[in-house]
Amino acid sequence: MAHKTAPVSVLAASECWDRLARVSLGRLVTSVDGEPSIFPVNFAVQNRTILFRTAEGTKLVSAAINNTVLFEADDHTVTEGWSVIVKGSARSLRTDDEIAEAETADLRPWTDSEKSHYVRIRPLNVTGRHFVFGGEDRWSL
Repeated sequence: MAHKTAPVSVLAASECWDRLARVSLGRLVTSVDGEPSIFPVNFAVQNRTILFRTAEGTKLVSAAINNTVLFEADDHTVTEGWSVIVKGSARSLRTDDEIAEAETADLRPWTDSEKSHYVRIRPLNVTGRHFVFGGEDRWSL
């Protein structure tokens, strides 16, 4: 008898963090001038927080102003995929100790631009889903 895999399953928090640690591109969702905005960012997981670097500007300002943000990352193959969403509070790192800790993540900008500010998202809630791709015929095993 063939084993059926559920098309969608909920990931445990530890599995969410494991999967986040395996990818480096995610999306920051925040509010800019009262409107929802989304920004792609390269990131690192450090101590079960999300860490990214940014330049002066919209992402930095909105992270400093908005106490609550969303962060999403995902990945997929031909047969399956996953998505993790972190709801949390974002703030710029300011103290020497905070910056020194962030620098141990060895997070480098992808573009040749000055991204000297670190932002850390401390999670309030982490949720994730795993997806098995396939159509109706997949369930007729």
